[in-house]
Formats: sequence, C-alpha cells, structure tokens
Amino acid sequence: MVLVLVLLLGLAGVAVVRPGPVAGWLGAEPTTPTTVPEQPESPPPAVLAAAEATAPLPTRAGVEAALESLVTAAALGDRVNVSVVDVATRESLYDHDGDTPTVPASTTKLITAVAVLAARGPGYRIKTRAVAGAQPGEVVLVGGGDPTLAINGTSFYAGAGRLDRLARQVKEAMGGTAPTRVTVDGSLFSGPVYEPGWDDDIPTGGFGAPITALMTDGARLDPKDKAKGPARSSTPDLAAGRSFAKALGLPASAARRGAAPPAPSASGASPTSASAAPVTPGTELGSVESPPVVRLVEYMLADSDNVVAEALARQVALARDQPGSFEGAAAATEAVVAELGLTDGGGTLADGSGLSRTNRITPALLTDLLALAADGSRPELAGLFSGLPVAAWSGTLSERFAGPAAATAGTAAGAGVVRAKTGTLSGVHAISGTVTTAEGRLLAFAVLADRVPSGPEQAQPALDRIAAALARCGCR
Repeated sequence: MVLVLVLLLGLAGVAVVRPGPVAGWLGAEPTTPTTVPEQPESPPPAVLAAAEATAPLPTRAGVEAALESLVTAAALGDRVNVSVVDVATRESLYDHDGDTPTVPASTTKLITAVAVLAARGPGYRIKTRAVAGAQPGEVVLVGGGDPTLAINGTSFYAGAGRLDRLARQVKEAMGGTAPTRVTVDGSLFSGPVYEPGWDDDIPTGGFGAPITALMTDGARLDPKDKAKGPARSSTPDLAAGRSFAKALGLPASAARRGAAPPAPSASGASPTSASAAPVTPGTELGSVESPPVVRLVEYMLADSDNVVAEALARQVALARDQPGSFEGAAAATEAVVAELGLTDGGGTLADGSGLSRTNRITPALLTDLLALAADGSRPELAGLFSGLPVAAWSGTLSERFAGPAAATAGTAAGAGVVRAKTGTLSGVHAISGTVTTAEGRLLAFAVLADRVPSGPEQAQPALDRIAAALARCGCR
C-alpha cells in the first residue's frame, strides 16, 4: 500500500487527478453528463520520487552516521528531539529523545489533520444555515464552524459556500415576507476566542483570529489579500452577519448577535409553498456547505492556516460530543489519537494549530501517525498527504530546498522528495513529514527543536539539512 500511495502522490504535488467521488469531495461543481468524448490529458510532471517496494532498508548505524552531526548543530540549540521511522515496517531507524514531549509549533496540524479525517471523514462538509427568527422578517444566520465561508464569488478559499447564494435561498423561502433584520447565532463554539497560550501578538499579527463558529474568508477583512499575515476582523461573526444583511438588501446595522429559535416539530412545520406565510420560527430557510474536510485539510497544511486548523479541531470536538472550545477540541483530538492506537508519550494539546506554547508533542507520535496514514489500514487518513508541502515546489516549502542557496546549504537533495509540515514560533523550529531515500525507501521523520538560539535564517536550513541527508543517503 505504501508504494501505491507514493505513486499517487508522485503524480503532481497536491493535485488529485482521479475522477468519481474524489472530485465531489474536492468541491467540483456538478456537471451534466455528456456524450462528447473527453480529450486525453498529458500526464503531469513527477514531483515525488516513487518508493520502491523492494528498496533496501537503511540501517540504524547508517542513519545515525548521516544525522548525528546535523542534529547537534549549534543553530538548533541544545534540545533537538528526532524520530525517523521506516514507513513500511514501522521500524525505528533513529531516535534522539524521540519520546520527549516538545513544543511542536505548527507540526501540531498533522495531529489535527489525522483526527478530523478519522472523526468526520474526508467527504464531510460543514453547513451554514439560515432559519426563520421569532419575529416576522427576522432571519437567523447559524454558524456551523466553516472558516472558509465566502461573502460572494470573490473568496479566499476555492469552492467555498457563499452568503449571496444563501441570501437568494432565503428570499425564495420567505415568499412575500421581506427580511427585516439578521440575527447572528455563533453558539456552536464556546469558551475563549483566543487560546491562553498564544503569544500576545497573535490577535493583531494576522496569523490568527478570534475563533468563532461564524466567519467569512478565515476572518480576513479583504479576501483578495493573499499576503502572509493579512488583516483580520476582531468580530468575525458580526462581520459575517453584516455581509449577509447586505446580501438580503438590509443595512449592515440590521445585524446583531442572538440565538436561533428551536426547530419546529414535524407537526408544526410551516408550509413549503413560497406564498405561504408566516414562516414558523426555527424553520430552515436555506443552507450552504463548505468544501469537504479533505480539502480543508489541504488548505490547513499547505499554507499552515491557523484559523482553519482551529475550526477543524472543533469539528473533532463536535464529532465526539465535546464542547466546541479549545479544551473540548484538545480532549477530543487526544481521544481520537488513542482510538487510532497511537501513543502520545505523555504529551498534551492546548489547540489545533500549534500557536500555543503549552502544546507538547513527541517526535515519535508524529512519525507513528505518518506511518499509519501511509500504510493503507485507515484509507481515510491518506488525505493527510495531499496537503503536505513538497520541498522546492509547494506551500510553506516552496522556497526551501531550492535555488543556489540550497546548493550552498547542502539541502538541494531534498527538492521534490521531502514532503513535510513545518513549524515556527520564536525560539521553536520544527519539520515533520516523509522522505524518499536515494535508494527508494520511504521514511517518516520528525525534528522538533524548542530552545533555538538563532533565527529562521539559520535554523531552517539546519532542519532542512537533516531531511536532505535522509534523501541523499542509502544509510546502510
């Protein structure tokens, strides 16, 4: 199964080229069947080297010889914890305090990805609903926790559900009753909107946002802003409500926070005719859905999207009947990890994104979950890999392992064969993913360093040299 997985991934970065149900998961618009024969497409260029089923297994001594001097590099500080595992056999090939809980930064998102794929499934979509309010003309916008919800066709996330389309559904369902106000119900999520372990600059730095059950475009003020650290709303639920009010032909001031009425009983449901009035309070007037979870996981991993990560962590909580809060999400994620037979090694979670400095994860847990996702025993977890950045090619690794600087730093060997999630906080640098060796063996690796004295200019190449060494060697 590992060979099959890597060959599929090797087709082209994060692209999925198979037809059928997967296309539906990825947010493709429905199409009408046609009898016109499809033109064959040219095969996409290879990105990842294919793993060889009979490739020689590296030895522990060989891996140690390749890595030992790199792991102790001064740029990474005095606490560098590493795990390297052969994916096919699960054999540990290198362990440098790999069972030590460490601040993981954004490599935490690997755990969030596995947990939500297991708990919700890759095809699950998050619904945003509009229901009739208690007063005539009142429309309640009920947040389901979709961070990708868009205002209109100008959206940050491809395939997102749209408020303008929801507004059209509402107007049709209300018939002759004109909307008068919008009530915003974000009660699905509870607790603080910022995790207490987040750095003080997270609320204003653009890499995080208040985590609410209703927002548009990841709380961005401008969905066309593709820069890192974009400006975000401090009240994303109300901002979404104001945009919805405008789509209904109301002033932005018509939006306020409140609660949706309970859904009517079957016997008390209102007529479905557009001319029937009044609409019973709590009746659903329309809904839109997010892209599927497998696509949301891709968004989260490729660009290290912290807001999407926290929203997905809460989906794990809701799937396990936990509160939609930081605490509920952490408890549910840890429970799913245990259900999958993975050992946390005494680590703890505080959030789903890795922004919290109170997270503790072991490198061994990361390599174990990567191996599990790759071995085919839990096929729903394979969606993890389509989102992982590819060295010198995509996502947060697009400019690493690349160009003249990579040749000088000794990291060029990793280009195209390292697929990994990065992690960065001040003083914390990490990388975890898979790498194909020069002889075709697929390995999972994790390197976590949380006492880094240098900045990213020195620390990131030091991490990349470790991954590149695995790519370069047969390690025998």
